[in-house]
Amino acid sequence: MKLLPNTKPNARKFPLVDYHYQAPMLNGSSAPCLQTSKSLRDITRDYFDAEANREFLSEAAVFTALIAMAIMPIVAGISAMLQLVNTLSPF
Repeated sequence: MKLLPNTKPNARKFPLVDYHYQAPMLNGSSAPCLQTSKSLRDITRDYFDAEANREFLSEAAVFTALIAMAIMPIVAGISAMLQLVNTLSPF
């Protein structure tokens, strides 16, 4: 839609619109075409091949720290339960 200018002084406040406007077609381009991937899988594979090598060690360290923090309360709880069972067993 291409806006047409209002030339009448008492015209409406909204501009007229040419509904039959057609944008010009772009002919050949001088830019070289890029090689496109065949699928989304190829795009993600290319991205993660480069990205995974850089961040693997830091993510592995964070994962190990999270697992260690999750295991510590579980071990402490099991230890407390064993102490409780040992304390109550003579009765």
